[in-house]
Amino acid sequence: MVWPHGAPAVGATARRRRTIEPQDIQRFTAISGDRNPLHYDDEVAEATPLGGIVVQGGVITAILNAVVAEDLPGPGTVFLHTDWSFRAPVRPGDVITGEVEVLEVRTDKPITRLATRVVRDDATVSVEGTALCWTFPLSPREQRPGREG
Repeated sequence: MVWPHGAPAVGATARRRRTIEPQDIQRFTAISGDRNPLHYDDEVAEATPLGGIVVQGGVITAILNAVVAEDLPGPGTVFLHTDWSFRAPVRPGDVITGEVEVLEVRTDKPITRLATRVVRDDATVSVEGTALCWTFPLSPREQRPGREG
């Protein structure tokens, strides 16, 4: 068997939703060192076509990491390649939904190609594109680190 828990079906979808908090910008800066004034300086950010503070792209797309690793294809899955276009800004306080849809499933390797999107609650698509993923087999204990059960 190539797929650790069975291959996902073409057309299968999954989504997760969360509110972006101002602290998310600060946490991402602590991890990445990204101190771009577009993320911190109201005056500078408002003077740009973006019209105000924007959340780092890494914070926005992180929800796709969660959907892929937790839901579809699921635990043991990593990105091999992503092709994302950033269409609209996300601001602190926005609610976003990360969505994936299985476009292709390989039968010789546990690889999927996914359509990916991050949508704000006002139905504006912030990020869209595709991702190629590999799903590694995990023991039941390794499938959900930090969770008992």
